[in-house]
Parts: sequence; structure tokens; C-alpha cells
Amino acid sequence: MTLIVLVPDDLGVQVLSRVDGVRPVRYTPGQPLPSEGLGAEVLVPKFLAGTDPGEVFAQLPDLKLVQLLSAGAENFIGRVPEGVMLSTCRGAHGGSTAEWAIGALLAIYRDFLVFERARAEGRWDYHLTDTLQGKKVLIVGAGDLGEQLRRRLEPFDATAVLVGRTARDGVHGVDELPALLPQFDAVVVFTPMTEQTRHLVDAGFLAAMKDNAILVNGARGPVVDTDALLAELTSGRLRAALDVTDPEPLPADHPLWTAPGLLLTPHVAGSCTGHTERAYAVVASEVTRYVAGERPRNLVNGSY
Repeated sequence: MTLIVLVPDDLGVQVLSRVDGVRPVRYTPGQPLPSEGLGAEVLVPKFLAGTDPGEVFAQLPDLKLVQLLSAGAENFIGRVPEGVMLSTCRGAHGGSTAEWAIGALLAIYRDFLVFERARAEGRWDYHLTDTLQGKKVLIVGAGDLGEQLRRRLEPFDATAVLVGRTARDGVHGVDELPALLPQFDAVVVFTPMTEQTRHLVDAGFLAAMKDNAILVNGARGPVVDTDALLAELTSGRLRAALDVTDPEPLPADHPLWTAPGLLLTPHVAGSCTGHTERAYAVVASEVTRYVAGERPRNLVNGSY
């Protein structure tokens, strides 16, 4: 028996054609499904699909698995039909997102934005800068992204500490945040987007951070209370690097555009050369397990 897998692009067809027992069928998001794909057991939605896929689900009576190309699953949790498994692309984008966080911290500590403004104005602005060396970084989110960042921080002689939902060996629990936050020079947020993490970074969280600390959000915009962060940035007490915002994309007149002490990028932490190939490598691995009668490794249970 051949397993039909619906994929949204030619690369998906190419990669999954190499998996034994699989027949990939290309579909175009927003258009009627091809007749040969209506018996699909596996659906691969388009990367970072932001629409409710209910209409597609309704056309797939044999659907058993929704395999994402993204690590975040917030657009699908609660929307997948009962009995259908949901699997993320954890492991594909962690390295790229961790790399972005390192770059953001270096840009802020080494005054790259300050020097760039001086260059544009033709000024030779020689001055000493801060350094990532010796900094203590708290990573809120102990999954693939958090582990990837911890590994990359250590060669910079920075100390990284992980926080997860619950405490375990080498990981602090989220309930320990009030005591931990005042001890760290930077706090990087890599949590999934759930109702439990919405506004996790609120006014109280930010107030507990030490003066002049840096908040880095590489998770999802609503994890941070935008108004609370704006108040801290405007006062000059905290600095921040955001790859995601709430709302997103930012309206042209939003105060974040002109907030002091902020490095802002347009949700590009995982968007770099090879990201689709890395994602499909994970998809192929998960589909291979499913074909073999095994449960995919990246299954979402509840909100995670």
C-alpha cells in the first residue's frame, strides 16, 4: 500500500519521493485539492501558514497526520480534527534562530547599530563597547532552540542557564523565574506560543530584570506584553531585540519603530539559506517513522 502525502511545493515532492512507500502529491494552498490527493493520510501545510486549514481538513477523510514545516504549532493546535496527529518541525530551525539571537546580542553589546549610524553621518565615533564575554544569559525555553543557543553561547565565554515548564536535571522550572531574573544580564525567550505563555513577559517579569539587561524575543510576539516592554524601553532601563512583535507585522505608526534601545527584525530568525531543505529533512524523517508504524518524534501533546 502506498501512502499519499500532500505537500505544498516541488521540493517536498522531490524529498518525499525518496521515502519508500510514499507518494507525494503537490497541492497549491488556497486552491482545490488535486483529485489524486484526496486519499492522503499526511498533510504538510505551507511554511508559516497563518490561515485556518479547516477547509482542507474537510476534504481529507483519511487524514491521520499533519506534519508542519515550522517549529511553532499555534496556528494548528485545537484546529486539527479529532484523532489526527500533529507533528512539528522541531530540529530544523533551532540552529538558525540561535544564530540570530547570538547576532542580536553581539550587535547590541558591541554597539554595531551605533557605529552604523555614525558611518551614515560620516562620523568617526571611537569608543569602548560592552562585550558578550562574561555575561549571564537566561534562556526561557529548554527545547531545541534553547539547547542550540546554550551551545553557541559557551564559546563566547558567556554563561547560559535554561528554564523549562518544569524543573529537571540541568533545567530550572518556570516557577523559579522571579528569583532568577534579577541575576542575569540578558533573557532570551524561546517558548512555544500557548495560552499559558501569552504575556509571560509582562510588567512584573520585566520589572524583575536587572537594570540595563537585554530582553531577546525569538518566540512569538504575544509572549511579550508590548505595552509593558515599551514602558521599559522608553524609560531607558532595559534594552531589547525582537524578531517577532505583537501585532505582526507592525503598523507603520506603531511606537516600537522609534523605541530607544531596540533592535528589530521582521520575523527572519529562521529564514535563511537552506531553511526549507532542513525542514524537509525533518519531515522526511517523521514520515518515515509513520510509514514504519511508529509515532513521529515531534508530536504535539496538548499545547506543546
